[in-house]
Amino acid sequence: MSELQQYFGESQQMIRSTVKKFIDREVKPFIDQWEEAEEFPLEIYRKAGELGILGIGYPEALGGSEGDLFDKVAASEEIMRAGSGGFAAGLGSLDIGLPPVVKWGSDELKQRIVPQVLAGEKIMALAITEPSGGSDVANLKTRAVREGDYFRLTGSKTFITSGVRADYYTVAVRTGGEGYGGISLILVEKGTPGFSVGRKLKKGCWWASDTAELFFDDCKVPVENLIGAENQGFYAIMSNFQSERLQLAIMANMTSELALNACLEYVREREAFGRPIGRFQVIKHKLADMATQLEASREFTYRQAARMNAGQTVIKEISMAKNFSTDVSDKITYEAVQIFGGYGLMRESLVERLYRDNRILSIGGGTREIMNEIITKQMGL
Repeated sequence: MSELQQYFGESQQMIRSTVKKFIDREVKPFIDQWEEAEEFPLEIYRKAGELGILGIGYPEALGGSEGDLFDKVAASEEIMRAGSGGFAAGLGSLDIGLPPVVKWGSDELKQRIVPQVLAGEKIMALAITEPSGGSDVANLKTRAVREGDYFRLTGSKTFITSGVRADYYTVAVRTGGEGYGGISLILVEKGTPGFSVGRKLKKGCWWASDTAELFFDDCKVPVENLIGAENQGFYAIMSNFQSERLQLAIMANMTSELALNACLEYVREREAFGRPIGRFQVIKHKLADMATQLEASREFTYRQAARMNAGQTVIKEISMAKNFSTDVSDKITYEAVQIFGGYGLMRESLVERLYRDNRILSIGGGTREIMNEIITKQMGL
């Protein structure tokens, strides 16, 4: 049994084929243009929705296609083959904003929100990070005060992926006292009085995704937009983080794979001192180390996905997978630029973008340092 056959069956191969055709036809020819524009066309959401790509892993009753976790892994890997972490993050922002609604939202909220998002008609975002900090979720400041049938929200969020163009936002707020026990999740809709989107943030990575600041100034949101029980949002956020960290590990491994493949092609063509540079021992050994680290990282990530798929709790191990995969992608993208030399620093070079996009992966979804705190806590320290 090959490595891929162990985790991916016939249904996953069909998904790969569908997503690959979509990426090859609708995305790759234009991705350089979209990177420079710092966004991609809204119609891409609709096209991905029509093909069922956005609905992978979501309930059929809400417009999804059910399936297991490796359906989502297969689709995510093929989306990353576009060569743009920003595109993958922007198209996939529903996968961090929507799950809390699906798992803990009321039936009315689910029926009103989820089918539109899975069809690509509406865009979903998650809003947790604040100007005062991102990793310290238990001490977030944005407050929601209940007044009869409404909550009044006051505060701000920043670094929100799809923040400029989203229609729906899953927003973490403080409804109770200090600490994790006073946090709730509330759905905020575009156009709600008192809610405004700030400037599109200029980033050093993920150019193809829009990122924004959000402001809540006595923003009045109906109580029925509460996601789950009041003051129980921290658990939902932490649960959501496990899937997000798996996705980031997959992005890191695909970043490594794309960079390694680009190097393998380049060293066969690029000549120095009268021969292809791939024939020099120093280059061959770099590539051997890169390939070894990628294989170890990918297998460990797949193993944790398999355990999650089986319903096991892998809080420690998925944190390890995120750290290990991003350490590997740090090294591989660095070495890829080194192998390409000056060409590796040119904007038209894929490895330049991979190197740039890679940097966020050990920060988003919980920093490397926070992952180590989680790991050691799970070890009883």
